[in-house]
Amino acid sequence: MATIAETYVVLKAIHVGCVSVSATGFFARGLLMMADSPLLRKRWIRIAPHVVDTALLASAIGLAIILRQAPFVDGWLTAKFLGLLAYIGLGSVALRRGATRGVRVAAWLAALLVLAYIIAVALAHSPGAGLFAGSAAGTPLHAAVPGPVPAGRAATSS
Repeated sequence: MATIAETYVVLKAIHVGCVSVSATGFFARGLLMMADSPLLRKRWIRIAPHVVDTALLASAIGLAIILRQAPFVDGWLTAKFLGLLAYIGLGSVALRRGATRGVRVAAWLAALLVLAYIIAVALAHSPGAGLFAGSAAGTPLHAAVPGPVPAGRAATSS
């Protein structure tokens, strides 16, 4: 049976991998959109993002449960959640709903900026993404993950 710490490591690896695949896929689909490529209409290109994003969401929920954190309770997770909603809305305009190519390109660029913000928030564990005064990183990872403290690190209280 895997420990909570081992499960955390696996879920985080899945989560980070899915973020990488999802972001790369969104970027590529945006380039295809700008080129007015017929590849965007291929079934696998329309379905694959949903599969990846489902795994991404499932791993995020698993991580939140393990870390005992929740949106609208923990500021950085709330920022990620609200950023995700903005990213989904902008992505929808960029790849489907935008009335003109200019609107779609602007929405795609805005979605990429929101995605960068979400990633920065995740890395800093701070709604300010470590960019603003007073938005230093949140709880150190070794203090947030249940289980033994890694060798050489002092336990901290949250």
